[in-house]
Amino acid sequence: MELFNLRKLNELEVRKQYQVKISKRFAALENLNDSEDKNRGCENIKEDLKTSATKSLGLHEWKQHKPWFGDECLRLLYQRKQAKMQWVQDPNQSNLRKVRREANKHFRKKEKEYLKSKIDELETNSKIKNIRDLYRGFSDFKKGYQPRTNRVKDKKGDLLTDSHSILAR
Repeated sequence: MELFNLRKLNELEVRKQYQVKISKRFAALENLNDSEDKNRGCENIKEDLKTSATKSLGLHEWKQHKPWFGDECLRLLYQRKQAKMQWVQDPNQSNLRKVRREANKHFRKKEKEYLKSKIDELETNSKIKNIRDLYRGFSDFKKGYQPRTNRVKDKKGDLLTDSHSILAR
């Protein structure tokens, strides 16, 4: 599954570059006449849009919130989504339950392996008396993910959350 980095379109140079690439590719498709060529042209348009977007925008990179979630987990998640879409179209199929069970079992197994490796790492830090990493690992387990909030009060007492206004203060 390909997702493009659409935030790059906010940059003027990248947007112009993307528009130029698309216009060049569409110029070649304007000369098609009969219906067969038009059907093939639709497929070509789709491929041209994908290739020009890949070249100029690049692919979206996912943030890794769960370190144990790898390529195999992504594949199973995609299979689960496809099974759900098939089930929505035809509810009589029982494939969804099997795919969900397999995916969830794999997810639990991978998370358990990850936690076991983290515990082993903490044990080795304890044995070799690496106290700083030991307590850092404890706090990671205890606190979990903590989003960073950037809020500052200005001279009037109003909260500023925008990074530009915080810097201007």
